[in-house]
Amino acid sequence: MGVDVTEEFGPWLARLLASRDMTQKQLAELTGVTGAAVNGWVNGRSVPRYQKIAAIATALGVEIEDAVSRRIPASAPNELEWIFRLAPDDGGREGGNAANFAFSASLDVLAREATQNSLDERLPGEAPVVARYVLHELTGRDLQDFMEALGWASIEKHISSAADAQQKVGRVLRDGLQELERTQRLILLRIDDHNATGLTGPEYADGRFARVVRRTLDSGKAGAQGGSYGLGKAALWAASRFGLVLVNSTLSEAESGRRERRMAGRLELPWHSLDGRDYAGPGWFGVPDHERQNTARSWWGTKEMAQRLHLERADSSPGTSFLVVGAYDGSGESEDIEEMYDRLTQSLSRNFWASMVGGTQEGAKLQVAVSAFRNGIPVRPEKFIDPHAHEPARSRAVQAFLDGETVTELTDRTQVLETSVPLELRRRKSDPPTDDPGTHEAVLLLTPAGDEDDHPDQIAFMRATRMVVKSKRVGDLPLGHRPFQAVLLAGAATMRGTPDAEAAEQMLRTAEPPDHNDWVGTEDLTATYERGARQRIVDFKKAAEQKVRELLRGVEDQPDQDEGPAVLRELLRLDPPKEGRSQGFPTVKAISGEVDGNGAWNVEVTVQLPRQDEPWVLTPVPRFVVRSSGPVSVEWSEVVPVDGCAMTPNGNLVFRDGATRGKFRGITAVTSHPVSANMAQVMVEMRRAKEEQG
Repeated sequence: MGVDVTEEFGPWLARLLASRDMTQKQLAELTGVTGAAVNGWVNGRSVPRYQKIAAIATALGVEIEDAVSRRIPASAPNELEWIFRLAPDDGGREGGNAANFAFSASLDVLAREATQNSLDERLPGEAPVVARYVLHELTGRDLQDFMEALGWASIEKHISSAADAQQKVGRVLRDGLQELERTQRLILLRIDDHNATGLTGPEYADGRFARVVRRTLDSGKAGAQGGSYGLGKAALWAASRFGLVLVNSTLSEAESGRRERRMAGRLELPWHSLDGRDYAGPGWFGVPDHERQNTARSWWGTKEMAQRLHLERADSSPGTSFLVVGAYDGSGESEDIEEMYDRLTQSLSRNFWASMVGGTQEGAKLQVAVSAFRNGIPVRPEKFIDPHAHEPARSRAVQAFLDGETVTELTDRTQVLETSVPLELRRRKSDPPTDDPGTHEAVLLLTPAGDEDDHPDQIAFMRATRMVVKSKRVGDLPLGHRPFQAVLLAGAATMRGTPDAEAAEQMLRTAEPPDHNDWVGTEDLTATYERGARQRIVDFKKAAEQKVRELLRGVEDQPDQDEGPAVLRELLRLDPPKEGRSQGFPTVKAISGEVDGNGAWNVEVTVQLPRQDEPWVLTPVPRFVVRSSGPVSVEWSEVVPVDGCAMTPNGNLVFRDGATRGKFRGITAVTSHPVSANMAQVMVEMRRAKEEQG
């Protein structure tokens, strides 16, 4: 195998001499040649033989391979510095990176943004991206060693100076410093991806490295990609109490003759003043660039340094490790690493279960593991997330689609019904006027939910990477319907390499807001597509829900051998009560629900409200309808407002001023049931509350 030479020997030697403050005369003395010979090497008039190259490598303190391949040598710890950007002369000040405010500083957001970025960087081929989330709590000597390797003494004073309690970012920084001082502990969160591209590209010019480490709001992403290094990467820095993230990347394409341990650090601070100098805010950890003033370059690290910084990767496969220093859950939902472990596991399984499912036609796109340590001792061993354990029904639906085993009519509880939902495409403003974008047929999957499913009757929207863009409960369902799960696969997720699938993928991506959690009318959609694109998106989502309702009606009309005798089936076929004719008083618009494991009816009720000047205050009354008698009143064990209403001190519902519709959930009290809930229909009456009458 030949040697991968990245540049001429002369420029390489000149750069190394400058970085080591060594003169040509000094090198000549160390290698036993004349000054004229060294000058000839530097200026490209001659190239030394191998024996002299070995002597030059020794004199410069680098590996012989560095000199032979003209690659950048690995940096020693004493070469690393924190360098901060100076404030501009115009006196401008920034109170922090605006991109960090686009997301909440929660572990849920971090897991979603970081993982979709990993999916976007997956290398071509069948192998999935392997993502690892590693929590590490440091105390004592382990903490001290990490802080020394990080150069904490150099940055602590900058953080303290920027910790202005009058600013939002400053308050977070101050709280982080106080927490560190009080507990003498530090939580690190390392996010690794493998079988990904890595931070390729030059130091400053366009490329993945510059977009992630140096730039803001610059992603370079398009097409089927879901995340955005331009904005989504900000979630990494927002999840640090100090705005501090380190990286270690193994590149899929060599840069400067190297692939392993491209390392760097970035500290996001607001404007601050220190020792009489004003700083714009951000700082970078690396080796000083002798060709640029006040600039730190990334460095090629040693295994020992990567280990001290808790950034050593498990293998040599390409990808990137991000280390969030001072990691925390800004939502306040989790405090210690055990709770953070659980939170990450829940978020990853909820958002990426479909990406982890594989079949015969297409394999899994993603594998995810989570682990937690204290000073190197496991407190939560590494465990890969099983999508079938967390989302059994929906994972079954996607796998059936990938295996080509869907059906057009459900006859069994384990089957998956497949149909289509049309998305009317719109033409982009840059397309020729004669182009007809046509229609994209998205894939809708429907399967019965199991008894263990805590959140049935949901529809999940997704496209290329099969990340869940949005999951929502389908409304206005018939009472007593069979619980289900539905999945809508659009664009490239349909596995069709057709022009309409590609066009749908682009249109839906443009319709996603920065956090990629819905398909809506974004500014990007309005700027890119002709008028009417937003309405097409709205109609598409509504059509998917309506298709689910139609499918459920078809399924419920079919006999099921598991449902028991026909007489009992008829008794258990529960329909919502018909809406009253009078429009002068609130009426029940729809009821959906089921009998829970305690034998109580758990229902969700939508109320239609006539307009009036004063808010409606109502008492919902549940009633059982049985064959042996008319409606019999029962009691609630719990009533919970859902939308457009609230509870009064007397336990009634007060509906918002001017509201025409409201929604609440109720659970009947089993002790008040005249018969078993399975043997009765349930209806709800809305009565004027006594507190309003009085």
